[in-house]
Amino acid sequence: MVTLWGVNFIAIHFSLEHFPPLFLVGLRFTVLALPALLFIPWPRVKVAHLLGYGLGFGTLQFFGLYLGMSAGFPAGLASLVLQASAPFTVLLGALLLREKITGRRALGIAVAVAGLAVVGVSRGSIDGWLPFLLVVLGAFGWALGNLASRQAQTDRPLALVMWMAVVPPVPMFAASLLVEGPERISSALIASISLEALPGWAGLVYTMLFGTIVGSGIWVWLMRRHPAGVVAPFSMLVPVVGILAAWLMLGQVPTWLELLGGLLVIGGVLWSSTQIRVGLLPTRGSRLRALRTPPATP
Repeated sequence: MVTLWGVNFIAIHFSLEHFPPLFLVGLRFTVLALPALLFIPWPRVKVAHLLGYGLGFGTLQFFGLYLGMSAGFPAGLASLVLQASAPFTVLLGALLLREKITGRRALGIAVAVAGLAVVGVSRGSIDGWLPFLLVVLGAFGWALGNLASRQAQTDRPLALVMWMAVVPPVPMFAASLLVEGPERISSALIASISLEALPGWAGLVYTMLFGTIVGSGIWVWLMRRHPAGVVAPFSMLVPVVGILAAWLMLGQVPTWLELLGGLLVIGGVLWSSTQIRVGLLPTRGSRLRALRTPPATP
Protein backbone atom coordinates (compact mmCIF):
# COMPACT_ATOMS: atom_id res chain seq x y z
CA MET A 1 0.00 0.00 0.00
CA VAL A 2 2.84 2.40 0.86
CA THR A 3 4.56 1.83 -2.49
CA LEU A 4 1.38 2.08 -4.54
CA TRP A 5 0.32 5.35 -2.91
CA GLY A 6 3.82 6.84 -3.07
CA VAL A 7 4.05 6.40 -6.85
CA ASN A 8 0.44 7.57 -7.14
CA PHE A 9 1.54 11.18 -6.61
CA ILE A 10 3.75 10.98 -9.69
CA ALA A 11 0.77 9.71 -11.69
CA ILE A 12 -1.35 12.61 -10.41
CA HIS A 13 1.38 15.04 -11.48
CA PHE A 14 1.30 13.75 -15.06
CA SER A 15 -2.50 13.77 -15.27
CA LEU A 16 -2.69 17.34 -13.92
CA GLU A 17 -0.50 18.49 -16.79
CA HIS A 18 -3.37 17.71 -19.21
CA PHE A 19 -6.63 18.14 -17.25
CA PRO A 20 -8.09 20.83 -14.91
CA PRO A 21 -7.80 19.56 -11.30
CA LEU A 22 -11.45 19.52 -10.23
CA PHE A 23 -12.65 18.09 -13.53
CA LEU A 24 -9.91 15.44 -13.27
CA VAL A 25 -11.21 14.30 -9.87
CA GLY A 26 -14.74 14.04 -11.24
CA LEU A 27 -13.50 12.11 -14.29
CA ARG A 28 -11.44 9.75 -12.14
CA PHE A 29 -14.37 8.74 -9.97
CA THR A 30 -16.93 8.67 -12.78
CA VAL A 31 -14.93 5.98 -14.57
CA LEU A 32 -14.79 4.01 -11.30
CA ALA A 33 -18.46 4.55 -10.48
CA LEU A 34 -19.81 3.04 -13.69
CA PRO A 35 -18.56 -0.55 -13.12
CA ALA A 36 -19.53 -0.25 -9.45
CA LEU A 37 -23.14 0.55 -10.34
CA LEU A 38 -23.32 -2.12 -13.03
CA PHE A 39 -21.34 -5.05 -11.68
CA ILE A 40 -20.32 -4.65 -8.01
CA PRO A 41 -22.75 -5.88 -5.32
CA TRP A 42 -23.76 -3.44 -2.59
CA PRO A 43 -21.13 -3.60 0.20
CA ARG A 44 -23.82 -4.02 2.88
CA VAL A 45 -23.07 -0.84 4.80
CA LYS A 46 -25.21 2.03 6.04
CA VAL A 47 -25.77 4.74 3.45
CA ALA A 48 -24.53 7.37 5.93
CA HIS A 49 -21.18 5.59 6.27
CA LEU A 50 -20.82 5.27 2.50
CA LEU A 51 -21.61 8.97 2.05
CA GLY A 52 -19.17 9.90 4.80
CA TYR A 53 -16.44 7.84 3.18
CA GLY A 54 -17.15 9.24 -0.27
CA LEU A 55 -17.36 12.87 0.84
CA GLY A 56 -14.29 12.64 3.07
CA PHE A 57 -11.88 10.31 1.29
CA GLY A 58 -13.14 10.74 -2.27
CA THR A 59 -14.28 14.36 -2.42
CA LEU A 60 -12.63 16.59 0.18
CA GLN A 61 -9.27 14.80 0.08
CA PHE A 62 -8.81 15.09 -3.67
CA PHE A 63 -10.36 18.55 -3.84
CA GLY A 64 -7.54 19.83 -1.65
CA LEU A 65 -4.78 17.61 -3.02
CA TYR A 66 -5.41 18.23 -6.73
CA LEU A 67 -5.92 21.97 -6.29
CA GLY A 68 -2.77 22.22 -4.18
CA MET A 69 -0.64 20.29 -6.68
CA SER A 70 -2.15 22.23 -9.58
CA ALA A 71 -1.14 25.44 -7.78
CA GLY A 72 2.47 24.28 -7.81
CA PHE A 73 2.93 22.13 -4.72
CA PRO A 74 5.55 19.44 -5.58
CA ALA A 75 4.36 15.84 -5.95
CA GLY A 76 6.90 14.39 -3.51
CA LEU A 77 6.15 16.90 -0.78
CA ALA A 78 2.42 16.48 -1.37
CA SER A 79 2.87 12.81 -0.48
CA LEU A 80 4.44 14.00 2.78
CA VAL A 81 1.97 16.74 3.74
CA LEU A 82 -1.04 14.56 2.99
CA GLN A 83 0.11 12.33 5.84
CA ALA A 84 -1.29 14.93 8.20
CA SER A 85 -4.29 12.63 7.88
CA ALA A 86 -2.63 10.41 10.51
CA PRO A 87 -2.74 12.87 13.43
CA PHE A 88 -6.15 14.07 12.23
CA THR A 89 -7.38 10.45 12.30
CA VAL A 90 -5.94 9.78 15.74
CA LEU A 91 -7.50 12.92 17.21
CA LEU A 92 -10.87 12.38 15.54
CA GLY A 93 -10.80 8.72 16.55
CA ALA A 94 -10.27 9.74 20.17
CA LEU A 95 -12.95 12.45 20.05
CA LEU A 96 -15.63 10.65 18.07
CA LEU A 97 -14.93 6.93 18.58
CA ARG A 98 -13.33 7.15 22.04
CA GLU A 99 -10.22 5.29 20.92
CA LYS A 100 -7.35 5.39 23.39
CA ILE A 101 -4.18 7.38 22.65
CA THR A 102 -1.15 6.06 24.53
CA GLY A 103 1.57 8.43 25.70
CA ARG A 104 4.16 6.95 23.34
CA ARG A 105 1.82 7.19 20.36
CA ALA A 106 0.91 10.78 21.24
CA LEU A 107 4.60 11.73 21.39
CA GLY A 108 5.29 10.07 18.03
CA ILE A 109 2.37 11.87 16.41
CA ALA A 110 3.54 15.19 17.92
CA VAL A 111 7.01 14.70 16.41
CA ALA A 112 5.45 13.88 13.04
CA VAL A 113 3.26 17.00 13.20
CA ALA A 114 6.34 19.07 14.01
CA GLY A 115 7.96 17.66 10.86
CA LEU A 116 4.94 18.65 8.79
CA ALA A 117 5.14 22.15 10.26
CA VAL A 118 8.79 22.40 9.21
CA VAL A 119 7.82 21.48 5.65
CA GLY A 120 5.02 24.03 5.71
CA VAL A 121 7.35 26.82 6.81
CA SER A 122 9.84 25.89 4.10
CA ARG A 123 7.28 25.76 1.26
CA GLY A 124 5.39 28.79 2.56
CA SER A 125 8.48 30.92 2.08
CA ILE A 126 8.85 29.65 -1.51
CA ASP A 127 5.36 29.28 -3.01
CA GLY A 128 3.12 30.91 -0.40
CA TRP A 129 0.87 29.15 2.07
CA LEU A 130 -2.20 28.44 -0.07
CA PRO A 131 -0.95 25.30 -1.90
CA PHE A 132 0.30 23.85 1.41
CA LEU A 133 -2.99 24.57 3.20
CA LEU A 134 -4.99 23.03 0.36
CA VAL A 135 -3.07 19.77 0.71
CA VAL A 136 -3.61 19.90 4.50
CA LEU A 137 -7.34 20.28 3.81
CA GLY A 138 -7.10 17.14 1.69
CA ALA A 139 -5.46 15.35 4.62
CA PHE A 140 -8.36 16.31 6.86
CA GLY A 141 -10.77 14.86 4.30
CA TRP A 142 -8.79 11.62 4.28
CA ALA A 143 -9.08 11.43 8.08
CA LEU A 144 -12.86 11.84 7.91
CA GLY A 145 -12.99 9.08 5.33
CA ASN A 146 -10.88 6.83 7.57
CA LEU A 147 -13.39 7.06 10.39
CA ALA A 148 -16.36 6.51 8.08
CA SER A 149 -14.78 3.41 6.52
CA ARG A 150 -13.96 2.04 9.95
CA GLN A 151 -17.53 2.58 11.13
CA ALA A 152 -18.84 0.85 8.01
CA GLN A 153 -17.30 -2.46 9.19
CA THR A 154 -17.90 -4.17 5.88
CA ASP A 155 -16.56 -7.60 5.00
CA ARG A 156 -16.38 -6.42 1.37
CA PRO A 157 -13.74 -3.63 1.46
CA LEU A 158 -13.17 -3.51 -2.29
CA ALA A 159 -16.91 -3.20 -2.86
CA LEU A 160 -16.96 -0.29 -0.40
CA VAL A 161 -14.09 1.40 -2.26
CA MET A 162 -15.84 0.99 -5.60
CA TRP A 163 -19.21 2.21 -4.36
CA MET A 164 -17.52 5.16 -2.66
CA ALA A 165 -16.66 6.34 -6.18
CA VAL A 166 -20.35 7.03 -6.80
CA VAL A 167 -20.29 9.97 -4.37
CA PRO A 168 -17.58 12.41 -5.66
CA PRO A 169 -18.55 12.96 -9.35
CA VAL A 170 -21.60 15.21 -8.81
CA PRO A 171 -20.01 17.67 -6.32
CA MET A 172 -16.68 17.67 -8.20
CA PHE A 173 -18.20 18.30 -11.65
CA ALA A 174 -20.39 21.04 -10.17
CA ALA A 175 -17.34 22.67 -8.57
CA SER A 176 -15.41 22.30 -11.83
CA LEU A 177 -18.11 24.09 -13.84
CA LEU A 178 -18.19 26.93 -11.32
CA VAL A 179 -14.43 27.33 -10.81
CA GLU A 180 -12.81 26.10 -14.03
CA GLY A 181 -15.60 26.83 -16.48
CA PRO A 182 -16.91 24.89 -19.51
CA GLU A 183 -14.43 26.52 -21.90
CA ARG A 184 -11.38 25.30 -20.00
CA ILE A 185 -12.89 21.82 -19.64
CA SER A 186 -13.71 21.49 -23.36
CA SER A 187 -10.26 22.75 -24.36
CA ALA A 188 -8.61 20.16 -22.14
CA LEU A 189 -10.74 17.34 -23.57
CA ILE A 190 -9.95 18.34 -27.15
CA ALA A 191 -6.22 18.58 -26.39
CA SER A 192 -6.30 15.18 -24.67
CA ILE A 193 -6.90 13.43 -28.03
CA SER A 194 -3.21 13.44 -28.95
CA LEU A 195 -0.02 11.50 -28.40
CA GLU A 196 1.26 14.27 -26.11
CA ALA A 197 -1.60 13.53 -23.72
CA LEU A 198 -0.69 9.85 -23.26
CA PRO A 199 1.21 10.48 -19.98
CA GLY A 200 -1.88 12.24 -18.64
CA TRP A 201 -4.14 9.31 -19.52
CA ALA A 202 -1.59 6.83 -18.14
CA GLY A 203 -1.49 8.79 -14.88
CA LEU A 204 -5.29 8.75 -14.71
CA VAL A 205 -5.40 4.97 -15.25
CA TYR A 206 -2.79 4.41 -12.54
CA THR A 207 -4.66 6.56 -9.99
CA MET A 208 -7.89 4.67 -10.66
CA LEU A 209 -6.51 1.12 -10.71
CA PHE A 210 -3.61 1.16 -8.24
CA GLY A 211 -4.20 4.35 -6.26
CA THR A 212 -7.91 3.79 -5.64
CA ILE A 213 -8.97 0.16 -6.16
CA VAL A 214 -5.91 -1.76 -4.97
CA GLY A 215 -4.37 0.73 -2.53
CA SER A 216 -7.65 1.85 -0.95
CA GLY A 217 -8.89 -1.73 -0.79
CA ILE A 218 -5.85 -2.69 1.30
CA TRP A 219 -6.32 0.43 3.44
CA VAL A 220 -10.00 -0.27 4.20
CA TRP A 221 -9.12 -3.90 4.99
CA LEU A 222 -6.58 -2.69 7.57
CA MET A 223 -8.89 -0.02 9.04
CA ARG A 224 -11.60 -2.63 9.58
CA ARG A 225 -9.34 -4.95 11.57
CA HIS A 226 -7.41 -2.47 13.72
CA PRO A 227 -8.13 0.79 15.58
CA ALA A 228 -7.81 3.91 13.43
CA GLY A 229 -5.01 5.25 15.63
CA VAL A 230 -2.97 2.08 15.03
CA VAL A 231 -3.25 1.98 11.24
CA ALA A 232 -3.16 5.69 10.39
CA PRO A 233 0.44 6.47 11.48
CA PHE A 234 1.85 3.95 9.00
CA SER A 235 0.51 6.03 6.12
CA MET A 236 3.29 8.48 6.94
CA LEU A 237 5.74 6.06 5.33
CA VAL A 238 4.19 6.85 1.92
CA PRO A 239 6.39 9.98 1.50
CA VAL A 240 9.53 7.81 1.53
CA VAL A 241 8.42 6.44 -1.83
CA GLY A 242 6.80 9.68 -2.98
CA ILE A 243 9.79 11.94 -2.42
CA LEU A 244 12.27 9.46 -3.89
CA ALA A 245 10.08 8.87 -6.95
CA ALA A 246 9.60 12.60 -7.52
CA TRP A 247 13.33 13.13 -7.13
CA LEU A 248 14.18 10.43 -9.69
CA MET A 249 11.35 10.89 -12.20
CA LEU A 250 10.52 14.61 -12.00
CA GLY A 251 13.77 16.13 -10.77
CA GLN A 252 11.98 17.66 -7.74
CA VAL A 253 14.82 17.97 -5.23
CA PRO A 254 13.62 18.84 -1.71
CA THR A 255 15.49 21.41 0.37
CA TRP A 256 17.44 20.37 3.45
CA LEU A 257 14.73 21.89 5.64
CA GLU A 258 12.10 19.79 3.88
CA LEU A 259 14.22 16.67 4.29
CA LEU A 260 14.57 17.46 7.99
CA GLY A 261 10.79 17.72 8.25
CA GLY A 262 10.45 14.40 6.44
CA LEU A 263 12.88 12.72 8.84
CA LEU A 264 10.85 14.00 11.78
CA VAL A 265 7.70 12.56 10.24
CA ILE A 266 9.28 9.15 9.69
CA GLY A 267 10.95 9.22 13.11
CA GLY A 268 7.62 9.96 14.78
CA VAL A 269 5.97 7.07 12.99
CA LEU A 270 8.70 4.60 13.93
CA TRP A 271 8.65 5.73 17.54
CA SER A 272 4.90 5.30 17.87
CA SER A 273 4.78 2.04 15.94
CA THR A 274 7.31 0.21 18.18
CA GLN A 275 4.85 0.01 21.03
CA ILE A 276 1.96 -0.69 18.66
CA ARG A 277 3.60 -3.82 17.27
CA VAL A 278 4.48 -5.13 20.73
CA GLY A 279 1.02 -4.41 22.11
CA LEU A 280 -0.81 -6.13 19.27
CA LEU A 281 0.78 -9.60 19.42
CA PRO A 282 -2.11 -11.92 18.49
CA THR A 283 -3.29 -14.62 20.82
CA ARG A 284 -3.73 -18.19 19.63
CA GLY A 285 -7.50 -17.69 19.55
CA SER A 286 -7.26 -14.51 17.50
CA ARG A 287 -4.97 -16.24 15.00
CA LEU A 288 -7.49 -19.05 14.60
CA ARG A 289 -10.33 -16.57 14.09
CA ALA A 290 -8.27 -14.79 11.45
CA LEU A 291 -7.67 -18.07 9.63
CA ARG A 292 -11.40 -18.77 9.59
CA THR A 293 -12.24 -15.33 8.17
CA PRO A 294 -12.82 -15.54 4.40
CA PRO A 295 -10.92 -13.09 2.20
CA ALA A 296 -12.78 -9.95 1.17
CA THR A 297 -13.71 -9.96 -2.50
CA PRO A 298 -15.71 -7.46 -4.55
